[in-house]
Order: sequence, then structure tokens, then C-alpha cells
Amino acid sequence: MPTPNRAFAIQAIEGRTATQTAIRDKLPWVAGLFLFSLIIPWIIELGALRLSVSRFILIATILPCLVMWMSGKAGRIRTPDILVILFCLWCSVSLAVVHDLATSFQSGGMMAIETMGAYFLARVMIRNEGQFYGMVKAIFLIILLLLPLSLYESVTGSNIALNMFRSVLPTQIDYFMAPRWGLRRVQSVFDHPILYGVFCTSVFALVHKVLGRDVSPMRRWGRSILVFLATLLSMSSGPLSALVVQALLMSWGWFLRGFRYRWHVLAAFFASLYTAVSLVSNQSFFEFYVHYFAFSQDTGWDRIRIWHYGWLSVFNHPIFGIGHNEYQRPEWMEPSIDMFWLINFVRFGYIAGILMFLIFAWVFLSTALKKGLSDQQNDYRTAYLISMVGVFTVGWTVHFWNAPYLLIMFYLGSVSWMQDIDSDAGQSSKVTPRSSLRTTVKSS
Repeated sequence: MPTPNRAFAIQAIEGRTATQTAIRDKLPWVAGLFLFSLIIPWIIELGALRLSVSRFILIATILPCLVMWMSGKAGRIRTPDILVILFCLWCSVSLAVVHDLATSFQSGGMMAIETMGAYFLARVMIRNEGQFYGMVKAIFLIILLLLPLSLYESVTGSNIALNMFRSVLPTQIDYFMAPRWGLRRVQSVFDHPILYGVFCTSVFALVHKVLGRDVSPMRRWGRSILVFLATLLSMSSGPLSALVVQALLMSWGWFLRGFRYRWHVLAAFFASLYTAVSLVSNQSFFEFYVHYFAFSQDTGWDRIRIWHYGWLSVFNHPIFGIGHNEYQRPEWMEPSIDMFWLINFVRFGYIAGILMFLIFAWVFLSTALKKGLSDQQNDYRTAYLISMVGVFTVGWTVHFWNAPYLLIMFYLGSVSWMQDIDSDAGQSSKVTPRSSLRTTVKSS
């Protein structure tokens, strides 16, 4: 038994070490500032540049983050890191070929700042499960902050959030769309209602399984219902479909939690479903999805037309794409390409489109196949993968740009810490300083 003086010293060391651990595991303020900047819609014109608060933060942090990454302070260099850099380089080359060097420098440079900046900011700042938890908590708090204003907008039709910001500096336009179910489709501080839905739905599984892991069922479900409500206010089929997919995946995992191969069985089921639809239906799997999971038949057919004419453009411009030019289509079709997984092929050619697919797939699969995680880390991993399935799903019905695009690139960089966990260490995830010190005292 330690003497009183020794016990006092141990307590002092425990307290100091616990404080240091809490500081290390807290979301770095730069990352928190960036996440909250995503809901500041101010547009700041500097010559030909169109900047936002989040872009200013990325401009200021991209070089320090790259230096930290190259010096090994974010773990070892990994394949997705290189793929992100290659994607940005190829997009700049494509813009130079299709347009000119000025466009490549300006537009390609800003795209690199957004893509690499958001990815490497998370890559450097999110380095353990405590900081990962802090990221999810920050995004949830953002949704809570916007929710009362979103409810007001939905019922009254007035975008009070955007109007408040616009009273100080210019913002994007108030994109009013036809009401659904007698309610306005909430845009909030984003460029379009569907982007508000994407922002909210992307964190649904994370809120339920990360924030809700060690709390009462009432608090866990209460938080999840709030995220569901926020997503619902967008009245957009894509985000709601992604939310339903996440809910079904979480239900599957819970009901079969004692079955080791539950995810293998589910993967085999979807592979069989894909094969069956492709063989039996007169539609492709993509056409089947957008046709039956849209709010309206018109919306579904619009997506199918974008798919067909988009790929026709890719076939005609396979190497460098069409850049910022409009793709060939009937005059009565809208010029937008509401499909993230297609638009990079159209704008920058096959190489860029494949690179973006590889970034997502490599992060997803390497995280899914990681061994040696603790129970807590495994729960966080499952929540992340389910959320990314939701992001992948909604990416077939909407193009990500501005804040949601930055958030998704941030997500892709936020899970690399799992790859640096030593699989042979048994990973007691977090042996607290207090328990570690007590073990040392007892053994002595």
C-alpha cells in the first residue's frame, strides 16, 4: 500500500496525465472552426476569386497540413493520400488542355485547395477516437443550431438563416422550390435544399452509434430523431434514401449482432440483387434505383436522362473531359449534372472519375478490413462505414459542391487514424492513465 505522500504524488501525476490525454483527445480548434465555417454562407469577392470563410481557412491551413503530413506527424503516407493529390493534378491538367493555363491556375487551384485542403486537414487533425468523437459532436451541434431556423423556414417559407447572414455580407441566392406536402423544402444556409439534406443525412449513423454509444437509449434515439427530422425538412429523395439505407444497415447489424458473417451475407445479397435487376429488368441497376426511389417520376426520369447524355459526353471526350463547358443534351434539359459519381468523368475525363472512385473505395475497404480494433473503435468504424454507404448512395442523385463537398472530403481524411493502430497490441483502445498507473503501483 503506498504511503500518504506517495499516494498524493500518484494522484497528482494521474490528474496531470488525464488532463494531457483530454487535451490530446479533444477536437483541435482549427478543425472545429473549419466545420462551423461550413454553415457561414458569406461570399467574398477578391478580383476573379469567389471566396468563402471555409475557403479562407483551407488556404491558411493547406501548406502547414501538407508539411505535417510529409513529416510523418499524421502517420505514414497512404495510398488515398497520393490518389487525392493525383486527382487534383489531373483536374488542373484537364482544365489547361480544355480551356487555358489561367483557368487551370484559378479554377484548378481552388479545386485543389478544397479537395486536398479539407482531406489533409482531417488527415492531420483527427488522429484518435477521441478527436473522431469530437468531429461527430461538432457536426451534430451544427445541425442542432440550424434546426429551429429550418423548422421556421419549412412552415413559413422564409429563409431566416440566409436572411440573417445576408444582412451583413452577400450570400448565395434564396433558391425557392415548389413546396412538398404543403411545406417549403428547406435550403437553410446552403446553396440548394438537397445540399442541406446531404449535410444532415451524412452524419445520421455516426450520431446514433458514436455519440449514442455510451448514453441512455432515450438520448441516443432522441439525437437520431433530430437528425432524421433535419434531413426530412429538405424534402429531397436522395438524402432521405441515404438515411433509410443507413437505418436499414444499422438494423441489420443490430438484429444479427451475434452472427459473425452478417456483413458478408449482406454483401452477397446486394451482389445477387444487382445481378437479378441487370438480367431480369429492362433497366440498368442505376435506372432501377433512381426510377423507384425518387419523390416523383419526373425527377427519376431527369436523373436517367442525365445518366445517358452524361456518359455520351464521356465517350466523346474520354481523356480530358469538357471542363466547364456544357455537355451535349436536348435543349429542353437543364444544364446541371446532378450526379457526383458521374460529373468528374464528364468534366475531367476517365482518369479523374476513376481516381475519385478509387479514393472513396480505398478508404472504405481499408477501413472495413482493418484488424485489431477495440470494441469502441469497431463501433466507430461500423458507424463510419454505414455513413459512407449513405454518402455513396446519395452521390448518385446529387452533385456535391461547396460545404457538403468539403465535409465529404473531410470525412474521407478523418478515419486514417484507424490504419495506424497496431493490430498486435490487442488495442484496449484507451487504457486510461488512471488505470495504467494503478496497475503499476499494484505490481510494485
